[in-house]
Amino acid sequence: MIVRQFLQWIRSAPASERADATSALARAYLYSDLSPDDLAAAEGAMIMLLDDPSPVVRRALAEALAVSERAPPAIMHSLAADQTEVAAIVLARSPLFLDADLVDAAARGVASLQVAIAQRPSVPCPVSAAIAEIGCAEACLVLLENRGAEVVPFSLDRIVDRHGHLAAIRNVLLEREDLPVPTRQALVAKLSMTLAAFVTSRDWLAEERANSIAKEACEKATVTIAAASPNYEVGPLIQHLRGSGQLTSGLLLRALLCGNISLFEEALVELSGVSAARVAGVLHDRWGGGFRALYDKAGLPASIYPAFREAVEAMREESFQGERDGASRLKRRIIERVLTRCEAVVLGEIEPLLTLLRRFAAEAAREEARTFCEGLVAEVAPPLAAERPRFAA
Repeated sequence: MIVRQFLQWIRSAPASERADATSALARAYLYSDLSPDDLAAAEGAMIMLLDDPSPVVRRALAEALAVSERAPPAIMHSLAADQTEVAAIVLARSPLFLDADLVDAAARGVASLQVAIAQRPSVPCPVSAAIAEIGCAEACLVLLENRGAEVVPFSLDRIVDRHGHLAAIRNVLLEREDLPVPTRQALVAKLSMTLAAFVTSRDWLAEERANSIAKEACEKATVTIAAASPNYEVGPLIQHLRGSGQLTSGLLLRALLCGNISLFEEALVELSGVSAARVAGVLHDRWGGGFRALYDKAGLPASIYPAFREAVEAMREESFQGERDGASRLKRRIIERVLTRCEAVVLGEIEPLLTLLRRFAAEAAREEARTFCEGLVAEVAPPLAAERPRFAA
C-alpha cells in the first residue's frame, strides 16, 4: 500500500521533501479516486503528520486542505489550534468552521488570527461582532474593507469606540454608504477629542482652550451632519447625542440659529416627552403660545430662554426663510436680531449668553465674508498673468 510506504519514507526524509509529499498526499485524498481503505489510510497518515516537528510540513498540509469542504474536520480543527502561521491559513479559508469556532479563535487574542478571520470571503454577523468587540485595529480595518463581511450598526459603533481615533479606520468608515448618522457623528466627536489631545500634548494650546475649540468644532460639524441627513435619521441622532452627553443647550441654540428647526424639534420631543405633532404645533404657532411651557418641560436652562424665544420668533417670520447654505451655517441676520433683543435684557445671568451670541455673530460674519469673496473670485476668470493690484496713495 502506497500510504504504508509513505509512512516509512517520511521518518528519514528532509523537512522540505516531507512538505512536498504531504501536499501530494492531501491532494490525492481530496481529488483522487481512492478506495475506502486508501482514504482511511490517507486520513490516518495526515493525522499523524499533525505531530510533525517541522511547521513547514504542517503548513503544507494546511494549504492543501484549507479551501475544501471534503477536508477531515478533525484535521482542520487541529490545524486551527496549531501555531499562528499554520492556523491563520485554515481560519482564513476553510468553509468547515462554525461561527462559534471562529469567535473562539478570535478570542485567543492573536492579532494575525483575528486578521485572518476578518478577511474570510464571508464573515457572518456574529463573527464580525466579535472582531469589533475584541479585535485589534488591523483586524477591524480588514473587516471594514471586506465586502463579504456583514457588519451591523452596533458593531460599527464598537469599532468607533475602540479605534475611532485612528485615521485609517475613520476614513474607511466615512466612505461607507450604510454608515448611520449617529455613528458618523461619533466619529466626528472622536476626531475632535483626538485633535484636542494632540495639540495639548504638544503644548500648542492649554488643555481647557483646546477642549473648548474641539467642542465647538464638533457642534458645528454635528449641525452640518444633521442638515444633510434625511428626517428619519435625525431622531436617532438626537438619541445618540443625549446618550453621549452632547445634547447641550449650546448645540441646540446653534442649530436654531442655523435655521435647523428640524433638529430643534426632534430635541424637544426627546427631552420633553411631548409628541412630535404637539411640538411642531407649538413651534410654528405664530402667537407663540405654549413655547415657554414646552421649553421648561424639556429641562433647558432658564437663563438662555430669551435667546431661544427670539430665535424661534425669527424663524416664524417669512423674511428669515430661504436663507443660503441651508440649515448648516449660522444665519447672521437671525443672530443679530437675537443679540439685539437679548442685550436689552437686564444683565446678570444673561452675560454668558451674550458672550456666546457674540461668538456666533463673529463666526457668521466670517462665514458670510468667505462665501462672498469666493463668489467674487468665481465670477471673474483668472488672468493669464497675475498683476499686482495698485492702490492710490
